[in-house]
Amino acid sequence: MIWNTNSNLIKTQPVPDDPYARKAYDFMISWLAGKEVFILHTSGSTGIPKDIEIKRAQLRSSALLTGTALNLPKGTRALVCLNVNYIAGIMMLVRGMELEWELSIIIPSSNPLLEFENPGFDFVSMVPLQLSTILSDEKTKSKVNSLGKILLGGAPVNVSLQKQIDHLNVAVYQSYGMTETVSHIALKKLNNPVCENDYTVLPGVNFGVDDRGCIFLQGAVTNDDKIQTNDLVEITSENTFNWLGRVDNVINSGGVKVVLDKVDHVIAELFYESGYSNNFFSWYEKDEKLGQKLILIIQKNGQELPVLSLLEEIRKRISTYETPKHVYFVEEFIKTPTDKIDKRRTVYELLSH
Repeated sequence: MIWNTNSNLIKTQPVPDDPYARKAYDFMISWLAGKEVFILHTSGSTGIPKDIEIKRAQLRSSALLTGTALNLPKGTRALVCLNVNYIAGIMMLVRGMELEWELSIIIPSSNPLLEFENPGFDFVSMVPLQLSTILSDEKTKSKVNSLGKILLGGAPVNVSLQKQIDHLNVAVYQSYGMTETVSHIALKKLNNPVCENDYTVLPGVNFGVDDRGCIFLQGAVTNDDKIQTNDLVEITSENTFNWLGRVDNVINSGGVKVVLDKVDHVIAELFYESGYSNNFFSWYEKDEKLGQKLILIIQKNGQELPVLSLLEEIRKRISTYETPKHVYFVEEFIKTPTDKIDKRRTVYELLSH
């Protein structure tokens, strides 16, 4: 199903028969009719899923910021391949209406380009899994360079995908944001000419950190409410920051705070360079001396990993405190209903046997 529309065409188009296209149609018609308040659903990726009230002015402000930041003018041909029930997909529809884009709306899938012979878009927003799947498929990997600008969000970009992005001709950006900030409020370039480490906050968004070092955000996109996050950051200039990890992914080992997201990133680079394809994550177990002892959980895949040399190589790249004290192997990771690794339950099951 491909449904093409724009802010003028939709006024005379028949109501789509397809149920998914109908959802997009209903939202856009309500937008054009001047609806002022919308109830949006959070995904639950950083907490319990909930419904929140968002004002029209917030959505419009976000759309204008994106159009300016990425230089996406009237007539931009955009692919809408994210779920229009959530903020990332909804914002594609709002941008289409407010910035007068040409929209091609499809049902979300892991490889949205299978729908198109010659994509020819100027802009697409997707999650890293979609781009990874596109680049892994012989039918679609050659089509990526016809996508114009690519905006990635919803999950971190892993080392393997970043290496592929390095070689793309089209500009790829990573976004930072959430439903409460009405999509992204900061961007960083992932290629052409270099991969940036820091996010650049969009104009009009104020930010800072609380006493934990977690970023807060405030601006027109938040209805001027202060949104406090649990994301640890390092502020690097008046409009840039480096994301360090989630505060709930920090352990205290022997009085030293260890950021598990940082440890995972270092190990991911090592695994990539060594050709190890095992899934893994760092976590902790209780320890009489250290309080919380850093451990590494690796999923078996038939490939024997040299544990001692692996730990030695990790220690060369990171401090002793951030080097796992023990490595465990498991057959399978326990997953959440949304197919993410349930780290806490996986470790609980492992250590309770």
